[in-house]
Amino acid sequence: MQFASYLPSLILVNDAVKNPRSHCPIAYGLDIVGDRWTLLVLRDLIIARKRHFRDLLTSPEAIATNILTDRLKQLEAHGLITRRRDPGNARQLIYAPTAKGLDLLPMMLELARWAASHDPETAAPREFICRVSQQREALIAEIRAAHEPAGN
Repeated sequence: MQFASYLPSLILVNDAVKNPRSHCPIAYGLDIVGDRWTLLVLRDLIIARKRHFRDLLTSPEAIATNILTDRLKQLEAHGLITRRRDPGNARQLIYAPTAKGLDLLPMMLELARWAASHDPETAAPREFICRVSQQREALIAEIRAAHEPAGN
C-alpha cells in the first residue's frame, strides 16, 4: 500500500521528465520546480536548514500535509533531495538537499533579492538581502558548506 501512494506522484514526475513541454531551459526548470510550493520547501531545506517533516509544516505559508508529502516525493524523484532515517529517532525521516538541489541556490537567492526589492513589506531580513546583493558568492559558499556531511 505504501508503494501505491507513490504512483501518482511518480507518474507525474516521470512524465514531466520524459515528455517536457519543450526543451527550453526555463520550461524544463518550471516543469520541476514551477509550482507554488516546491521552491518554498527547498528554501526551508536549504536556507532555513529544516530537516524533518514536522519542521517543514511550521513555515508561515502553512503547506498542507498532503501537498508537502507530494512535493517531498517529487523532489526526491528528481534527485533534488534525499531522505533517510533519523539516527536519533528511527520513526522520523531526515530530508536534505543533494548537490543537484543546492545548484538551485543562486537562482533562489536572486529571486529573493528581486522580490525583496519590489515588495515594500518583504519578510526577508534586511541583512540577508544585503548579503545576497553584496556578498553573494560568500553566502552561497557558506550555505553549501553548512550542508556538507561532517568530516568533508
